[in-house]
Amino acid sequence: MKANTNPVKGMRDIIPQEKEVRDYVESVIVRIYKQSGFELIETPVVENIENLVGSKGGENLKLIFKILKRGEKLDFSKKDIREEDLADLGLRYDLTVPLSRFYCNNKANLPPVFKALQVGNVFRAERAQKGRYRSFKQCDIDIIGDSTNGAELELIATTAKALNALGVKDFSVRFNDRRVLKSVIISCGFTEEEFEGVCIVVDKLDKVGLEGVEKELREKAYGGDSISNLMKALGNINERGIECLMEYGVQECVVDEVRSILESSIEYANGKYDIEFDFTLIRGMGYYTGSIFEISYKDLGYSIAGGGRYDEMVGNFIGEKIPAIGFSIGFERLVNQLMDEKFKVPNLEKVVLLYEMSDKYIDVMKKADEFREQGYTVSTFEKAKKTGRQLNQFAEYGFNKFALYNGEETELKNLNSDSKQ
Repeated sequence: MKANTNPVKGMRDIIPQEKEVRDYVESVIVRIYKQSGFELIETPVVENIENLVGSKGGENLKLIFKILKRGEKLDFSKKDIREEDLADLGLRYDLTVPLSRFYCNNKANLPPVFKALQVGNVFRAERAQKGRYRSFKQCDIDIIGDSTNGAELELIATTAKALNALGVKDFSVRFNDRRVLKSVIISCGFTEEEFEGVCIVVDKLDKVGLEGVEKELREKAYGGDSISNLMKALGNINERGIECLMEYGVQECVVDEVRSILESSIEYANGKYDIEFDFTLIRGMGYYTGSIFEISYKDLGYSIAGGGRYDEMVGNFIGEKIPAIGFSIGFERLVNQLMDEKFKVPNLEKVVLLYEMSDKYIDVMKKADEFREQGYTVSTFEKAKKTGRQLNQFAEYGFNKFALYNGEETELKNLNSDSKQ
């Protein structure tokens, strides 16, 4: 029987050219984050299942990869066996839940305000499609222990710096607050229990428009007056922005916080990127308690970064109130877009050194080392009969220089159409 050589559905193999870009993007992000005072940590990909399912992770809770109990713990002989009887662990679906557990477990050895940096793969049983994988990398920065607006400002500014350092320019930061959302939606006549369901529908506004949102809300049999009130509110807020929020029961102190963060972020951005208030920004995680934000890039139709304040999750582990906020770059989406734009790793000089079978290979290796000491990345290969075709292939693989081994006379040349002899 022929073996299936495809990766598991929703997973993927990464070829060398893309891996070079991925490693470079990650190194730049980590460097910028470290320069801004965030400290790199590492957490296991496996978490206790109760930590994952109890995390208010919204729709992601339905996408957890659960791990079967092992050995004597796995007992199929029990009557009325349930799923929770079979699984005690799961793969992390984001980096926030593991960070919250990590902080509580190591709190005594961490500073009062802890600035964490994490890079790692997370797992969700998504419907596999282009740009959506079941295993994907996230790059997170979080600040735990700071309840001031300074935390929001620092996260937005630092994430923007990382994107700018990668040459990503045409992006905008969209900002909202879950407290604003809740006040407006409930003031329109919806109940506390209906809030999350209404949010899920409103989140589709940019895809289906006001008419589409109203149609879906009516299909779900919410109160007609509540729906009409919300449609009017959406139009009013879209036109007048934060200036009308108090008309919908939003507390003055919350409005002042939103205004302060927006104005300060706009001042800091200084035109390098856009900052805008967007009442329709929802973000699906139920654990968000305050500020939420996303970064949109060009006209892609999806965000490349997102985050928010989750002041209750960390403390739930130990029964304390501990403020926390985080921002995550969608690494896969960012890399995919850069690959589509034919992004090249800057200052990467890759050399292919070709030799004849008659050449003494130890001398070829020594010559390769000479080039490496000059800062080049060098690969050695036997010269093919059709050298032009061979060099074309190496150019496609990302090599930009070549040399034909000729002892001390070996000369580096640019790998382009003019030099393939």
